[in-house]
Amino acid sequence: MKKKFYVTTAIDYVNAEPHIGHAYQKIVADVIARWHKIKGERVFFLTGTDEHGQKLARSAEKAGKTPKEFVDSIAPKFKKSWDLLNVQYDRFIRTTDEDHKKKVSEFVKLMEKKGDIYKGEYIGLYCEGCEAYVTEKDCVGGRCPYHPNKELKEFKEKAYFFRLSKYEKKLLEFYEKNKEYILPIFRRKEIINRVKEGLKDLNITRLKENMSWGIPFPLDNNYVIYVWYEALLNYITGIGWPNDKKFKEFWPADVELLGIDNGWFHCVIWPAMLLSAGIKLPKTILINGFLTFNGKKISKSLGNVISPKSLVDKYGADSIRYYVCRNFVFGQDGDFSENQLVSRYNGELADKFGNLVSRVAGLIERNGVEKCENKLIKKLKVKEIDKKIENYEFDKALNLIFEFIDVCNEYVQNKKPWETGDKKVLYELKESILKIAELLWPFIPSSSEKVTKQFSTKNIKKGEILFKKIELEK
Repeated sequence: MKKKFYVTTAIDYVNAEPHIGHAYQKIVADVIARWHKIKGERVFFLTGTDEHGQKLARSAEKAGKTPKEFVDSIAPKFKKSWDLLNVQYDRFIRTTDEDHKKKVSEFVKLMEKKGDIYKGEYIGLYCEGCEAYVTEKDCVGGRCPYHPNKELKEFKEKAYFFRLSKYEKKLLEFYEKNKEYILPIFRRKEIINRVKEGLKDLNITRLKENMSWGIPFPLDNNYVIYVWYEALLNYITGIGWPNDKKFKEFWPADVELLGIDNGWFHCVIWPAMLLSAGIKLPKTILINGFLTFNGKKISKSLGNVISPKSLVDKYGADSIRYYVCRNFVFGQDGDFSENQLVSRYNGELADKFGNLVSRVAGLIERNGVEKCENKLIKKLKVKEIDKKIENYEFDKALNLIFEFIDVCNEYVQNKKPWETGDKKVLYELKESILKIAELLWPFIPSSSEKVTKQFSTKNIKKGEILFKKIELEK
């Protein structure tokens, strides 16, 4: 049986429309999924939207809609954005899906049977921007570090709690035994140090009278389930339930991608919930950095300038996919610069790869090919490329691929097949280009598929320009 691979992303909160920061994570997840497909593995890729909570209820009220009407109007825009970027997910889960809600209730009952849920009173601070409870040590200048413009609300309410503190020692033991659970490594150190400071039990409910837009709490009809608690469960509800065939086939997740602002929930609360329910933990939580856009923080005020649709309309999906993987060191913060995107596109995709494809296709159209041993392709470092992608060093993997593209361009120059008409040289180049297209498929799928189709026919022709130059805006 083929090896399985299960990759997930954070599910996006639908209080506003998608932007390039959301898109970056989905592109990376798609690259990982496609790479494992190339390796012949059975892949399942889950993404989706987070659709409950107070912030959403208020956004719906402002829009003059019910919460369900509001999420039904926004969620499809996320789905459409990922489709435009050629992100091939296997399921797009919505936390308003009936199967998700049903399984969340079952999960609560599993934890209750374990004795890990009790009733008490929550007194503390709450960040509506994060939909999260905030401790004083998390604050920066008395504000949430991720929403400094929002005042923290003092919050007091009878609630049901998860005995998170019970799992402090088990989590630390797990981190020690599973060094690749939290990546990049520097994020791992941050999380472990915070856990060592001590864990407090987690409020997992809201009173319906204060917050009605949520999944009903199965142990008490007066409450709904805390949005973060139920949202985390999408990674298992999206593939079934512990007794389902698909769940048995794909769980545990191999990689769960998320942003640093979600790190605590995924690296601490989520594994503790799974330990409580007796379910295996994911293999790796992979944390991406924040993006700015043309040097500015991504915000609603920038509007459609940063929407995936506007960027795809302007530059094409492959250009955006290539740029974010080539230009950013995964895990670090980065700036999405349109000028840099155009420079990368023109200098690498157009001048290097596009030029190679065009020249070789034209030469083969005139001279044909003759099958022979392909010595040229031996210079392609496939194992090193695979290792870089397995280590989430996408920029370095692309650098190695383009090193080989440079080698191929030099080979054309040195062998001068336009003078010699050497069919064996052209065969080597043809086969090498097909391999390059395969390796680039996770990054630029549409262009790679065009090249594969062009160079797999008996009568190869030059065809239209693969990457038309983009003019830099002045």
